[in-house]
Amino acid sequence: MVIYAVRNGLQPLSARDFTPTYAGFVGLVPVLIFNYVGFELPSTASEEMTDARRDIPFAVLRSGLAAFLLYGGPIVGILLVLPGKAIGSLSGFIDAVKAVFTVYGGSVAEDGTVTLSGWGQALASIAAAGLIVGVLTSGITWAMGGDRAQAVACADGAGPAWFGRISRRFGTPVRVNVFSGVLASIVMAVAFLLSNGSADKYFAAGLGLAISTNFISYVFTFPALAVLRRKLPDVPRPYRVPGGRIGVRIVAGVTSAMVLYTVIVLIWPGFGVGWFGTEGDPAASLPKSFSGQRWSYTLSQVVPLLVIVALGFAAYAAGAPTRRAERESLAAAVPTTGQSSS
Repeated sequence: MVIYAVRNGLQPLSARDFTPTYAGFVGLVPVLIFNYVGFELPSTASEEMTDARRDIPFAVLRSGLAAFLLYGGPIVGILLVLPGKAIGSLSGFIDAVKAVFTVYGGSVAEDGTVTLSGWGQALASIAAAGLIVGVLTSGITWAMGGDRAQAVACADGAGPAWFGRISRRFGTPVRVNVFSGVLASIVMAVAFLLSNGSADKYFAAGLGLAISTNFISYVFTFPALAVLRRKLPDVPRPYRVPGGRIGVRIVAGVTSAMVLYTVIVLIWPGFGVGWFGTEGDPAASLPKSFSGQRWSYTLSQVVPLLVIVALGFAAYAAGAPTRRAERESLAAAVPTTGQSSS
């Protein structure tokens, strides 16, 4: 970045460039929200912590600061390297990286097209491999937390009890780990077929699907805060939202509305663009590889989601014996408790 700045200069930035717009809000809110979900995953391993009530808040704080710095640094670098009109989600990041590596070999055409050669191509390939490894490790750690939460849910009757067992040898939910890998492979294959074998279309469809499937769970998770505080107000809780029920409803309502809107925008890009007298073309929000093919993109999202939802209902039905056994156990304990107290 420093060498590129010395040789080619940097793009000037002004406060006016950061003025928010309605179209920008519609396009960027889903991406921004995605950056700040998942911080709750460490709580799934709270039983293994020495002092979860103290450790988890500090873990969330450190993770939040790290995310801010690690996301903010590259964003500033992209803004300094590329002109604003050339920046667009993932492609903007890739174009900025490629442009920087031209100092080792390559050139940037007048229309912004970057061509790498020699050491520029070699070093860019190494950087690309590092990016892939980084994304892979990030996905693995997220999957570890999600799989553990799913295993606990299955043990409580939300799914087959067979998936709710933790491996004594590894201390991890191996069965859920394997199943999630198989399911991810199936979803990947379906998305690839629906994208007609195009690598660009597959990547766009797969990325949107990965984010939307993650967010759908939060559509139900955030409202649960208000529901549980209303139904079980006296249950001791290590963390509580200030402001009583009003504070809980505000927090649950705002977060629920934002994630629901995110899911809708991911399935139907451009949703809300041009509303309320604002300018903009909803079709412009489609991934470039699906330009002019809205229904093709929508099907690449909806069909796998329907399959996943069907599997979810099937899993819940399979957990019925566990839930029934739990109810019978509680019912049997009530008269016993009453007799002993009398």
